[in-house]
Amino acid sequence: MSTSTAATTDLSTKQHRILEYLRENAQTKTYFKSRLIGDDLEMTAKEVGTNMTAIQRGEFDVDVEKWGYSSSTTWKVTV
Repeated sequence: MSTSTAATTDLSTKQHRILEYLRENAQTKTYFKSRLIGDDLEMTAKEVGTNMTAIQRGEFDVDVEKWGYSSSTTWKVTV
């Protein structure tokens, strides 16, 4: 089992949904706003931001960096 696979089992359901969303969309997009992720996943921006830190700190096949704040936290995501 790879490290990223083992680590994903430690994520909550919300964190797993966010991670899958980023994997699916980071191929064509680099910057994501918490508010817009929340809209797509039926979560609040606060829920996304709170759960994003677990993904940011984990060892996954996506790199997440808090990039800025303008009407919602923006995240830079690379795969």
